[in-house]
Amino acid sequence: MSTGTTAIHLAAGEGTRLRPLTNDRPKPLVELGGTSLLERNVETLERAGVENQIVVTGHEGDQIRDLGLETVHNGVYDETEMVYSLFRAADEFPEEGAGDLIISYGDIVYERAIVEELLACDAPMCIVVDREWRALWNARFDDPLEDAETLSLDGEGRIRSIGDTPSGYDDIDAQYTGLLKVRNDHVEPLIDVYRDLDDQQDGYVSVDTTAFLQGLIDDDWHLQAVPVDGGWLEVDTLSDLEHYRQRYEDGSLDEFISL
Repeated sequence: MSTGTTAIHLAAGEGTRLRPLTNDRPKPLVELGGTSLLERNVETLERAGVENQIVVTGHEGDQIRDLGLETVHNGVYDETEMVYSLFRAADEFPEEGAGDLIISYGDIVYERAIVEELLACDAPMCIVVDREWRALWNARFDDPLEDAETLSLDGEGRIRSIGDTPSGYDDIDAQYTGLLKVRNDHVEPLIDVYRDLDDQQDGYVSVDTTAFLQGLIDDDWHLQAVPVDGGWLEVDTLSDLEHYRQRYEDGSLDEFISL
């Protein structure tokens, strides 16, 4: 267990939709603007005051360890989901009474201001969601709904549902960004939830992240939205990366994020 707020970067996946760039490197080491996604996020979190950072590795994980970052390896990355990767690092989660737990997808980048807003949230679980997601999705997809997921909020900004396939835009109050925080007093209970899931499985826990979050909601956990209006990117496909790189070169990427 760690003391102080700790960030876990989930970087184990193969990044198949970024091939051939990911044939010989982890997805988070793909570069945008001359710096890898992972190194950008590590630096952004450091500038926001988060010094304890752990990377869960898988595909070509030695390359991340060679950067001098602290790592935990998921040896079955090709058989498991991000939730399994996250709890591979459970021994590195903050100690009781210490700092909070930040969880970051490995294929996103975000501005420091977003991290600061996340750190300021005091709910049991704080989830960064983008209210202006359609601008980014319109730039990435002919039909933004083809890759979007449902997310509904109540009047207090509490997330009531997440992760289903939308039938229309009315099903989406915002889009989950892949960045969240667990308050310290809910870290151990979160581990307990995972252990219960693990006990019910014959093999590896195979639930994906949004299904895991929905399970928490169904169990009456308080998931509070931290709403933002842009300031982040998801880099999921070659088309995404090429689009962002072109915008970086011509200066128009600032419409979405300041790198």
